[in-house]
Amino acid sequence: MIIDDGILFRQAGEKDAGTLVKLYDQAARWMRKQGIDQWKPGDKDTAHFRAVMRDGEVWLAEDADGRVVGAYELWWSDEEAWGVQPPVAGYVHRLMVEREAAPPGTGLRILDHAERRIARTGRERARLDCVSSNPRLLAYYRDAGYRVVGEFPTKQGKDGRVYGVVLLELRLDV
Repeated sequence: MIIDDGILFRQAGEKDAGTLVKLYDQAARWMRKQGIDQWKPGDKDTAHFRAVMRDGEVWLAEDADGRVVGAYELWWSDEEAWGVQPPVAGYVHRLMVEREAAPPGTGLRILDHAERRIARTGRERARLDCVSSNPRLLAYYRDAGYRVVGEFPTKQGKDGRVYGVVLLELRLDV
C-alpha cells in the first residue's frame, strides 16, 4: 500500500473485480451524459479485470475511509495499439475516477501514481492512447505533460467498431 496525499493506493485482487466493473460502468455512464462516445456500460466484466490482473496490474485508489475513488490498469506491453516495442514503457489504461467521492485532482494523482510505478520498474516511458474523438481528454493528458507521438486510425473494438486513437508518451525520471 502506498499513501499519496490522503489517497491510499493498493494493487487490486480477484475480490475487487466487481468493484472495478461498477467503477467502469459508472465512468461510462458519466461519459455518455457528457456526450463522449467512448466507453459503454457493460463492456468490461469481472473476467476482463481478472485477466488484466494476471497479465499486468490493476491499482485502486481509496480515500482515508476506505472508499474506492479511482483505479487504473497498467500493462507492460500494448502491441495492438503500439506494435511490438522494446520493454521501455508501461501502458496506462482505463484511468477511472469515482466522481461522487473523489476529491478534486484525483485523476492526476492516479496518473502520477502510475508514472511512479512504471519508473520504479526501471522503464523510462509512460504511454497511453486516447480516442481521437475526445479532444477534452487529449487536452487533459497533454496538460499533464504527455506528448503526441503518433496515431493509430484503425483500432478495432471488441464490438467490431473501428475508431482512431492518439498515442501519447511521457518520459520519466528513472
